Amino acid sequence: MPLQQRRRGIGVRVGAGAALTALLAGCSGAGGTGSDGGDTLNVLMVNNPQMVELQKLTAANFTKDTGIKVNFTVLPENDVRDKISQDFSNQAGQYDVATISNFEVPFFAKNGWLHTLDEYAQNDKEFDQGDILKPLQESLTAEDGKLYGQPFYGESSFLMYRKDVFAEKNLKMPANPTWQEVADLAAKTDGAEKGMKGICLRGLPGWGEVIAPLTTVVNTMGGTWFTEDWEAQLTSPEFKKATKFYVDLVREHGEAGAPQAGYAECLNNMTQGKTSMWYDATAGAGSLEAKDSPVKGKIGYVPAPVDKTDSSGWLYTWAWGMQKASNNTDNAWKFISWASGKEYEKLVGEKIGWSNVPAGKRASTYINPDYRKEAAAFADVTSEAISSANPRDPGTQPRPTVGIQFVGIPEFTDLGTKVSQEISEAIAGRQSVDEALEASQKLAEKVAEEYR
Repeated sequence: MPLQQRRRGIGVRVGAGAALTALLAGCSGAGGTGSDGGDTLNVLMVNNPQMVELQKLTAANFTKDTGIKVNFTVLPENDVRDKISQDFSNQAGQYDVATISNFEVPFFAKNGWLHTLDEYAQNDKEFDQGDILKPLQESLTAEDGKLYGQPFYGESSFLMYRKDVFAEKNLKMPANPTWQEVADLAAKTDGAEKGMKGICLRGLPGWGEVIAPLTTVVNTMGGTWFTEDWEAQLTSPEFKKATKFYVDLVREHGEAGAPQAGYAECLNNMTQGKTSMWYDATAGAGSLEAKDSPVKGKIGYVPAPVDKTDSSGWLYTWAWGMQKASNNTDNAWKFISWASGKEYEKLVGEKIGWSNVPAGKRASTYINPDYRKEAAAFADVTSEAISSANPRDPGTQPRPTVGIQFVGIPEFTDLGTKVSQEISEAIAGRQSVDEALEASQKLAEKVAEEYR
């Protein structure tokens, strides 16, 4: 049974704010077909490094082979989520394809904003749908049993660390570290090199920024956002313990400017030698091991740190979703199947480097000798992290919905963002963790009332 079919008690609602935003967005022409009658696609996507590489490779490869021109709109994560929600809820078809995640799929699908992809995938034998890793297929399948997205890359989370710095300090990274061990190592490597901090952890507001890693810490330390009966738990002892641990760690040994540091900033810090450890998405490894990376070959990779659970890595995919209102669906599928296909991985491997391949989505990637040779440092750790992620039971107690680093309800985009602002204020030292969580608890209680 698809993962999303196991959800309990989830109503899909579009809030008044989202509806108003969609109304104000206005009509912008359907289908993204362009003036050439269908040979132009409009694609809206996040500005992660792998997507930027795809943008650079499209004209000389996809457009050259198909004659389809692709107009990209590329935005930071928080901005792109807002714009995608506006455009897809409006269904004016300004964008044919957009990067969505396993978080959005069930709600977008239920609201009729996405085109199903089953028929395209079944008829396109070269795409090889069976090669897509099962956890990602399940996460992109909605309650109706239909497929609504194709992964561009899949990821979990793990801990990255500077092997050379650890060796110089005569420190050993445990094969399966606990969070307390990580905190101790952060203290010992803080200042190991000029300008180097012990660890980088996201502090940037956003439900997909600071809340993602923080929630995995909450899970493994015994906390949860909501009980099985929808009781908000943000002021519970376990949630407080985890949040104080996270905030204290980043304040004492974390990166400069932590309240404004997200995935991109931590990636840059790790690449530039400004931090000895980084806990974040497995997708970051490809950039760290790129041919032009100053730290290529210097990084070690171990599973996500734990406390009370055996594992704590998240499960996430940036995937391609086709807007239901698009009048250019056949060409949209051609782009999706190219961008998520085996040949695109081969293209990246040959043109840019195999460590840069948008991996984590296909079984064939992990038996490809070229990929394994260049991605040897992180390939197996990544594959194991994805396969061991448990969206249905990521913590120590039952919960009302599916999700590891997020709560699988549409309201979480707003709730998680508001809570993240409180947490970021605590990281900045402008309020205590207790104050941040007291305010956050009230926000969570309002959401919980709608489900009880």
